[in-house]
Amino acid sequence: MKKLPIKLLLLLLSLTQIAIAQSDAKFTNHGPQLGATMIQGSIFVSDDKGTELVYTVVRGEPAHLLAYNVKTKKLVLDEPLPKADGVWDMAQASDGYLYIPGANGSLFRHKPGAKKVENLGTVLPGETYLWNLTAGKNGEVFGATYPGCRVFRYHSKDGFTDVGKGALVEGENYVRSLAYHKDTGLLYAGVGSHAHLIELNPSTGEKKEILPAKYQDKEFVYSLEIVTGKDGNDRLLALLTAGNTTLVYNLKTKKVEQEISDMDMKSVYSSAAKEVFYTGKTNLYSFDPTKSVSTAKLLGENVGSANAFKWGKDQHLYFLTASANLVRYNPKTKKHNSTKLQIPPQPIPINAIMVGPDQKIWTGGYLAGGHATYDPLTNKKTKYLGLDQTEGMAVYGDQIYFGIYPKGRFYVYNTKQAWNVAQNNPRKLGEIEGQSRAFAVLSLPEKQKVFFGTIPEYGKLGGALIVYDVVKDELKTYENIIPNQAITSLINDKDLVIAGTTVSGGLGVKAATKEAVLFGWDIIKNTKTFSVVPVPGAAAITNLIKVNGHIWGIADGNLFVFDTVDQKVISVKKLYDYPPLGSHIWRSAFLVKHPNGQIFGSDNNLLFKIDPKTLNYTEIAKDAALLVVDEKGTLYFKRKTELWSYQP
Repeated sequence: MKKLPIKLLLLLLSLTQIAIAQSDAKFTNHGPQLGATMIQGSIFVSDDKGTELVYTVVRGEPAHLLAYNVKTKKLVLDEPLPKADGVWDMAQASDGYLYIPGANGSLFRHKPGAKKVENLGTVLPGETYLWNLTAGKNGEVFGATYPGCRVFRYHSKDGFTDVGKGALVEGENYVRSLAYHKDTGLLYAGVGSHAHLIELNPSTGEKKEILPAKYQDKEFVYSLEIVTGKDGNDRLLALLTAGNTTLVYNLKTKKVEQEISDMDMKSVYSSAAKEVFYTGKTNLYSFDPTKSVSTAKLLGENVGSANAFKWGKDQHLYFLTASANLVRYNPKTKKHNSTKLQIPPQPIPINAIMVGPDQKIWTGGYLAGGHATYDPLTNKKTKYLGLDQTEGMAVYGDQIYFGIYPKGRFYVYNTKQAWNVAQNNPRKLGEIEGQSRAFAVLSLPEKQKVFFGTIPEYGKLGGALIVYDVVKDELKTYENIIPNQAITSLINDKDLVIAGTTVSGGLGVKAATKEAVLFGWDIIKNTKTFSVVPVPGAAAITNLIKVNGHIWGIADGNLFVFDTVDQKVISVKKLYDYPPLGSHIWRSAFLVKHPNGQIFGSDNNLLFKIDPKTLNYTEIAKDAALLVVDEKGTLYFKRKTELWSYQP
């Protein structure tokens, strides 16, 4: 027998070691759990050959830029946008280039009809999210940023510049919408999460508030469109939230002429018809902007909500809906037809994990929403579509309770019956005005109650404890129990619910307090019984569990042990360094008790273990978030879109 070459022997040895390592591995990747075909930013353009195209972006990790031939409806481009999970808008510059604002703070550029997408990099230091874009003159584009509330300009010769010279409104985080007025060269910027409408001179940086005071109690100026008119009477359409009111603002007279209800974000003006075309409540309308919207004409019913409009070369109106229907409207016959574009689904991040009553691993998706289960016995994945983004879940017998974003909504699903949202399973329990996200959900079947701890709406401080009475089918709200603090964690101890808070509120508002609080809530009397600061200076308490008769919690990387009888903190131990408070902290640490008696946790992008006797802390793995343990002792956590398990 010939001797094998030394290089081949080393290769075989290496492969054998890898195989052994894999067979002994404690970590298993179960892959992405949810995919979505959710589209947002969209635009109609033509390439250099005159081919009419519609571009859109499907959310995912990463998001993908898609282009379809308007005539054939065929997909002609599918390119990833690295490190961006979505796009809210697009704009075509006067030189023909298409610009795409990434949800990671990067600006992308693409020549319609070409096959590549160019990453131009981060627009301004510290800006992590881009919203709307608008085209200026001579190939320039302007964009809106978060969290610095800034407006940037990009030109291929000049690169990026901060044309607003800092925040458009001090103390605000969002420039949410932009429009460029060609006649004057002025920009109009919608700000949140406390509504402002700013007139900005991009040449000088001069800013002027033009939103009347009566509307400044709104959250956002969410979208802006300019409609040309006679004798300089151009109009700015400004959509305000919360609520759904569009202002018609005359740029010449500087007055709000009327308010329009239920108008979607996008519209298009026809100079030939002298009308604005828009969608609202899934219907298509047109109206003369110089007249009352009460004169609007209904053109088509159940057409969808438009993401983008365009008058085609054939003098038909085209629009792409949020549900990816490409609609063609004939203004002469008043008829329309619709084609469903085939959107390639992309994996989306896991936003919530729970062990269900069936011992399957339930997950909820980020932003696009939806749910899925993973069955450890069969390795089968099942999707459950129809609900929006879940922040928190809890099991109550055979039922699952969901805290849903946006608008502070709550649902219950009976797992013994088929999932059918249209047939009220899951059933909506209600929604709480002023509240937004319920990360903390506590099920107490013995008390016949479910508790939700909530984060308030954008721009607001002070969350709520929501109590659902299962017998009475009734939601009760107790707001601002700890002034200006929201509730991020819940646990039960006899007749008490013990809650941990965060100093953060909804996005777009600064904390007014310094330290997170632990408080008790009497379930019978519905009153607060005590409150303490377990870790001085910590901004949030994001998880609570029971260990050896005491309450354990983590606050900014510190483990504290709380005695519920004496209502005092027994010990505090720093586990790891924690970054300073940024825009907010709602959810970070997760702790679970393993059947072997050890405590496992995830936080700060780490999976770790804590000895319950010595409190010794051991790091296990990086790139881990969320955490649950099933009855067999298998731990489940997420890595972005993927569900992973770890068996100690």
